[in-house]
Amino acid sequence: MAGGDEVLNSPVALRAIESRHGPFRRTSVKPYSRVFQALDGRSLLKVYIGIDPAGRRSRELEAIRGGCRHGLSVPTVLGTGFDGESAWTVFQLLPGRPCTVETLPGLREYLDRILALSGRLHRPVTGLAPGPGWMPHHSDPFTQRGFLLRQLSPRCRLLPWWAELAELLAPIDSHPVVRLHGDLKPEHLLVDGDWLHVVDWEASGRGPAVADHADVAFHLARDLIYGGLPHRQLPEDVIRRLVLSGSVLAWRLLLWLDRRRPEDITLVPPGLIRQLAALNRPIATWALLAQTISSLRARGVPR
Repeated sequence: MAGGDEVLNSPVALRAIESRHGPFRRTSVKPYSRVFQALDGRSLLKVYIGIDPAGRRSRELEAIRGGCRHGLSVPTVLGTGFDGESAWTVFQLLPGRPCTVETLPGLREYLDRILALSGRLHRPVTGLAPGPGWMPHHSDPFTQRGFLLRQLSPRCRLLPWWAELAELLAPIDSHPVVRLHGDLKPEHLLVDGDWLHVVDWEASGRGPAVADHADVAFHLARDLIYGGLPHRQLPEDVIRRLVLSGSVLAWRLLLWLDRRRPEDITLVPPGLIRQLAALNRPIATWALLAQTISSLRARGVPR
């Protein structure tokens, strides 16, 4: 496996994985994971690195098991384990094409798929507590906003906007708690004829449905802007289909910046969080989000 030494510390573990599922070639590099595809096209090896590899692995496995029980088409787990500071899972490779937002028909199809998935996934569950993963734990101390704020790094508590963000997120404490995918974007939805396969569940959690909707809106804006696509020409009916909470969108934007370069989180324009939270109009909220991402891209923030 090319580049194997950088993701798995033990040659013995690597040989054992490849003897059953490989050999592999690397297909993508993300800040917190590496993905390899088997040369025979039957499986994918995902290696979790960086922030809490073991926890992200566990959350993904929990959500996949739960998604299967709820009738969602999710990847089959072929093997999983730990190696030093990293964790790994081998998934069966699913067929289908990723959704796209590069054309207006593709964008409409993508939102149709998202809303249908939301209808099945975001069903309130009595007694479900907010927190990471789909399985509640007795140690979960979270409110809805506490669950979102906990995902930001500790350094954010020292920044001028922290108290304001916590205040503006307070209304979501009254929202129903639902099961979340946690990272909804086009490449995580695979269309296979009449089937929709949903992949990449490592950010799964239990919280307000608007958090998943914020993921959709944020990734849509970022993908269009960083892809050089005409985000300003989106028809109003497309934008109105997005369920937008300005305060949760602000949180999602900050989460992105917090996980880029150390200095990027300091680039938040003064007053932005309150501006987004106050709009309550999809068109205006979308415009401000897109304007902000465009400005951050111009200042060198990596995708």
